[in-house]
This record gives sequence, C-alpha cells and structure tokens, in this order.
Amino acid sequence: MTDDQKPLGSGFGDRSTAAEVLAGRDLTGRYVLVTGGHSGLGLETTRALAEAGAAVLVGARDTNAARMATRTISGVTVDALDLSDLASVRRFAQRVLATGRPIDWLINNAGLMACPERRVGPGWEAQFATNHLGHFALTNHLLPLLRPGARVIAASSAAAHLSPIRWDDLHFASGYDKWRAYGQAKTANALFAVHLDRLGRDRGIRAFSLHPGEILTPLQRHLTRAEMIAEGWLDASGALADPTFKTPAQGAATQVWAATSPLLDGLGGLYCEDCDVAVRAEAVEAPFVGVKAYAVDPEAAERLWALSADLTGAGVFGRSAGCAS
Repeated sequence: MTDDQKPLGSGFGDRSTAAEVLAGRDLTGRYVLVTGGHSGLGLETTRALAEAGAAVLVGARDTNAARMATRTISGVTVDALDLSDLASVRRFAQRVLATGRPIDWLINNAGLMACPERRVGPGWEAQFATNHLGHFALTNHLLPLLRPGARVIAASSAAAHLSPIRWDDLHFASGYDKWRAYGQAKTANALFAVHLDRLGRDRGIRAFSLHPGEILTPLQRHLTRAEMIAEGWLDASGALADPTFKTPAQGAATQVWAATSPLLDGLGGLYCEDCDVAVRAEAVEAPFVGVKAYAVDPEAAERLWALSADLTGAGVFGRSAGCAS
C-alpha cells in the first residue's frame, strides 16, 4: 500500500550487493526480462539473477553491444528494444508474446539521465518518453505473460525530488531543464508502480519502484567531467570523490531485492531504497532521502496512467493480443 512507506528491517543495506541479496536462492525455472540489462546496473542485475539460476531476456537498443557484454553469462538472451520508439516497443513485445513464456519479474531498468534536449515520437521530451512512456507501453503489452505472483520493478531515483509531474507543461515546451526533466521522469516511474500495483493486485501482479543510489555508470554519458566535478562526484583528476557512491553491484541490489524478496509478499506500490522500503521524505531532514508524497500519490498515479494511456494507446489493463501502438 502506498500509505505504508515503512522499512521492514530487511537485514540488507546501502553496501549490500545484488549477489548478496540472492545468496542461497535458487531461481532455476524463473524467467526475467531486464530492459537495458547489459550495461551499468542492468548488467549487474542480469548477472546476479542469471548466476542464481534464472533465465534472463535483455531488451537492448544495441543488440551487438548487449550480446558482447553478456556473452560470459549463462542463461541470457538478447532482443532489440528501443524504448524511445513505440513501434520498436510493440515489435519487441509481439516477439516476446509469441513465445508464450510466462514472466516472473519484469525489471524496467533502462533509462536516460540529464541528456540534451531531444524530441521523440510526436514531439515528446525524450527522458519522459524513454524512461516512462516506453516502459508504460511495454508493461501493458506484456501483461498477458505476467504470471500470478509476478512483480514489475520500476527504476526510479532520488532525482524524483527535483520535480513532480508538470501537468501544464509535460514536455517542456516553455523551456528545457535537463535535471527537472529527469526528475519528472523518475517521479513518473514511481507513480507508474503505484497505479500498476492497484490494477494488478487482484491478479497477483505487484509493482514496486526504487532509488538505486548514486553510482557511476554509463547513465552519466551526457554529463561532462566539469559538471561531475562541480557536483562533487569526481575530483580534479576525474577520480571518484564522493564516498557515498555505490558500486554497480551495490546499485543493482535494491531492484533485485524488490523483485525477489519474500518480505514484500502481499505488499506493493511501495518505493524502496537501500534494499528496504523507503521512508517518507517529509519525515526526515536529510536531502534526497525517502520518497516525496507526490511520487506515491494514488490520485496523481491514476491521472498519469490515464494520460500515458492516451499518449501511447497501450494503457488498457489486460489488453492482450493487439499490442496497440
């Protein structure tokens, strides 16, 4: 429930790794789809799940790079997926649906961060379109394969603190701010999990969002070294300067935990961080800790779902064979 943002005492923390979260677990027979599962946190997520026995399908825009990155990991397959292109999303989903293979965990991991202004589709702001709308459409297309007990995981971020949904200027027509655009997209990821969980719980499908932590990965590809030095992330030589940053394996831990932890059985719609349910941001003084009320607000989540369905044509919960674009 979205009014139950209280840590569960998972026994894990900000330095836990994805492999540690899964230690002793046998995931043989489980099937996982990880978007962007070949790079950064996605690669560590893929590695941990596959090494625990799960079969993993990686959706990637660059399939050659994805196959190269995952070539030494058993049980991984790769297929083409460009989340900024709804036609690509639809084709990918149709291929997955055609296999008829039930999905245990759908981990919506891929994304853009703080990129230069770019428009996709009918003029949509690229971060909102890729991080949210692409995953929204993909999840709706794949609903027929989500088995009872399945979990959908949305990679949000503490950057959601930077912006609520800009209902009056969703695509930054009045002037682009790359960080507010990223923040809005991450708020959208959290709200998506809230309403998906509300719609899916009667079918046994639950959803969670999460903040993975601060990690240096290819997600920073659009930032200059000077920008990262100014943020205090790097020193003048380019070396990591912020001791709170996690390794990629630590950064992947929370989404692996949210997907697999028995502690979350019977729960859903929650925002997680550091391998546990996060607190409300309004209840703590530390900046960028916990989840803002607007990012887990059920009314905002329902409104965003309806808007996303109108934009993508893919938001009718339970739609099956059509894969509408």
